[in-house]
Amino acid sequence: MNWELEFLPEALDDLKKLDGSVRPQVLKGINKVRQNPLPVSEGEYGKPLGNKNSNDLTGLIKIKFVNIGIRVVYKFIRTDSIMKTVVISARSDDQVYNEASDRRKKNDL
Repeated sequence: MNWELEFLPEALDDLKKLDGSVRPQVLKGINKVRQNPLPVSEGEYGKPLGNKNSNDLTGLIKIKFVNIGIRVVYKFIRTDSIMKTVVISARSDDQVYNEASDRRKKNDL
């Protein structure tokens, strides 16, 4: 079953900013995860996030694209079968987590 895929407007901007050679890989990975975006603890792909450098990211999940240095942070909404992409960003430092925290607050996730 494919879950409905939604992007925050900021996450769509993130996607558009990716290099043209990287974007298809990220989209392919997101579509793979979208088949079942549940956390690893439930036998699937995503790694649940908690507190990262005083950012409370509880309820958000990440997937890593190790070879291209990208992380995708998303939230799945079990009741509506929605996978909502929050941020797509380089894995540098904790920028992706800071951005996820800001967007979570802004979008009431």
